[in-house]
Parts: sequence; C-alpha cells; structure tokens
Amino acid sequence: MPDESDEPWLEHVPADGLAPGDGYSHVVVGEGQLVAVSGQVALDGDGNVVGKGDAAAQARQVFENLRRCLAAGGATFAEVSRFTVYVTDIAILPEVWRVRDAYVDTANPPASTAVQVSALYRPELMVQVEALALIPW
Repeated sequence: MPDESDEPWLEHVPADGLAPGDGYSHVVVGEGQLVAVSGQVALDGDGNVVGKGDAAAQARQVFENLRRCLAAGGATFAEVSRFTVYVTDIAILPEVWRVRDAYVDTANPPASTAVQVSALYRPELMVQVEALALIPW
C-alpha cells in the first residue's frame, strides 16, 4: 500500500530524449541510507510456496515479503528507488505490475527492470523481485 508521506529526498528525473516510462521512472535520484533487499519469492514464513500456478497470488506474497524486509531495514515502499523483477514467463508481467501498483506511488514509480528467466531456484516459483530503498538522512 503506498505510503502517503512526502518524499522530497527522492527525485524522479525525466531523461532528455526518452519517452516517459510506462509504469516506471527512468531515473530516481536520492540521498540517504541505502537498504538493499534480496530477491523475494512467493514463500510464506514456513518456507512453503504460496499460489502455485497463480501469478497474482505469488506477486502478492512477494510484495508482502518485500514489505517485511523493507520494514526490517527501516524503510517503506515510499523509499524504494528501484525494483528488479524476474519472471519465468513475460506474459505474467501485467499481473505482477497490478500487484506492485497497490504498493507504490504510481504517479512516481520506482526505476524498474523486468526480465524473463528460464527458471527460478524452485520450479513452482514464477516471480522474484529485489528492491533498493533510500531512507532520507
């Protein structure tokens, strides 16, 4: 869920000569403490896969895991400057973005990269997301 707080330490900068990003920012600049979150997958607290075969359910678990990790580092989704998204089928990316959009400020989304990979470390997993956040000084 987007944090409604003001985020003056993060600036979403347009890049000359590039069309606006469709659901992402090309450049996000900030100052502060870096919080790096390893790629999260759809595992619950007991290590069980959530949402086998269901991209939206897996994405929801991934973003809940990211929320927990960010909180452990003292950050929220409002401070996320970058996501890297790995999917096993690029066709599920719109579902992943719909879930992501429930957590980020869609008017100023983080910089993002999305790639299709042949597999994640367990065959039931469909999506993995890592994040970088900047907590203001």
